[in-house]
Amino acid sequence: MDMVPFGRTGLQVSVAGLGCGGNSRLGLGQGKTEADAVRLIRAAHDLGVNFLDTARAYGTEGAVGAAVAEIGRDKVVISTKSLIRKGGALIPAGDLRANLEASLGLLGTDFVDIYNLHAVKPDDYAYAEAEMLPELVKAREAGKIRHIGITETSPHDPEQRMLRTALQNPVWEAAMFAIHMLHQGAMRDVLPRTQANGVGTMAMFVVRNIFSQPDVLADNVKALIAKGQLDASVGDDPEPLGFLIHERGAQSLTDAAYRFVRHTPGIDVTLFGTGSIGHLEANIASILRPPLPEPDVRRLHELFGHLKGVGLDLPGPPSRG
Repeated sequence: MDMVPFGRTGLQVSVAGLGCGGNSRLGLGQGKTEADAVRLIRAAHDLGVNFLDTARAYGTEGAVGAAVAEIGRDKVVISTKSLIRKGGALIPAGDLRANLEASLGLLGTDFVDIYNLHAVKPDDYAYAEAEMLPELVKAREAGKIRHIGITETSPHDPEQRMLRTALQNPVWEAAMFAIHMLHQGAMRDVLPRTQANGVGTMAMFVVRNIFSQPDVLADNVKALIAKGQLDASVGDDPEPLGFLIHERGAQSLTDAAYRFVRHTPGIDVTLFGTGSIGHLEANIASILRPPLPEPDVRRLHELFGHLKGVGLDLPGPPSRG
């Protein structure tokens, strides 16, 4: 497994990170047991993954904690999160403290490596910075958090306005955001800031329905052409992304999606989620493959680099989770 520095934190992280949310939620969202989820996490670790990303909202912290108890706390980097809204209302700082303590209990650890404010909307950022951030700093000083992070709510913030504001404050040490082949805005709006400030980066929404379901891709292309956001010639090809799949290129669109993001300069951890060990192995294999051929990457930028907010749906049951 390739390992890289996580921003300025001093952490060494695997380039592939196991996302413990999404539809699969380590398989728990598909009817599997916590024991199955623990086996999945252990299989990921056996393949070199040391980065585990979970959250209070995912309901998977217990499974992560059980797996970490078997693997060893010093062998993994744990990222977890707390929402700052409950029932539509912004939570008080005391609730954030309680959420952190609950996470520590479920994870079976005295500290988390990265603690993130979860899915912060642009209009909520001022509150997050004024009311939540001081609590995170206190928790870091107490040794319960090693590093402080923040994550966007991609479908509600396709222009990444929240992170463009947040990253003006040097206190943030980690950021999670959406980036994929048809949603490349982070390359302009987020990554220059994270690289300048030494902020560790976690890429999410890397594989979407748009890449695993041909009908979804075709419908999106038609809609984008109708809105004048894509040249009509793109719709002439029944497989608009088919140019990526060839002997020296990608094996599939899912493979291309992982490789595109993994090798984007400034990306530290490429997150993937699954409930299947077979999919786990395939996803990691894609992330570890070389970059896509330069002409293919250039064509992706030329055709789709200007798009924002495309394909930010929650994943359905793709061929590879």
